[in-house]
Amino acid sequence: MSAGRCARCAGFTLLELAVALLLMGLLFGSLFMPLQQQLESRRTEATAQLLHKAREALLGYAAANGYFPCPADASSAGREPPAADHATGSCPTYFGWLPGSTLGLQATDAQGYAVDAWPGNANRIRYAVARDTVAQVASPFTRINGMRTATIASLADSALSLFHVCSSANGVVAGTSCGAGATLVSSAPVVIWSVGPNGPRGGASPDEAENPNPNGGSADRVFVSHARADLEGREFDDQLQWVPMPTLVARMVAAGHLP
Repeated sequence: MSAGRCARCAGFTLLELAVALLLMGLLFGSLFMPLQQQLESRRTEATAQLLHKAREALLGYAAANGYFPCPADASSAGREPPAADHATGSCPTYFGWLPGSTLGLQATDAQGYAVDAWPGNANRIRYAVARDTVAQVASPFTRINGMRTATIASLADSALSLFHVCSSANGVVAGTSCGAGATLVSSAPVVIWSVGPNGPRGGASPDEAENPNPNGGSADRVFVSHARADLEGREFDDQLQWVPMPTLVARMVAAGHLP
């Protein structure tokens, strides 16, 4: 047998090499997807924990001061905007970013804005506080002694309409209520949320469009919250938490701001 012929016997043909590369690619893909799913799951869980800490920080701030901070804006470096006026309850914006520096949170970016577990400036945690008049008290949730003046009875009124969180955009009455859809809460004074992994490009589905995001969304009293969905046209990866009114009232009573 010639040396050249033996070399061909010992080597791989192009077909064999292609098959080997294909198998390696399939193996790598089968390993990569579970790892990617694990990373996504960890970030989702971490974001839920960050939102919970943020909610507790807001309640702690309200218990210490008697009102909630105004949302940070794009130029306030993770703090309340300088124009915030708690004597009147006036905020430069009622839909903005969580003021991580004001609240003393550790999970902040270089500018001081609270962030979720997803990378990028688009994934700063967002925050909205109700500006509604309650018992003829304007902006009681951002006003010094505003909640005390509005009274427990008015705050605990089952007819009180503040932020509405719905389980779907289906049936929503724009800017008003969940309408025919399921209502998770209708009297939340505060909502905080993450726009999730699609934050850099913004959500475009009807459900995500109910929440302010990098694509715009609707900055009104109606939000949507439900489990993650990846179906095309119905994508949803936002994560929301809110302050229930009974929890707020209990904290304010314990802190001496109510009744």
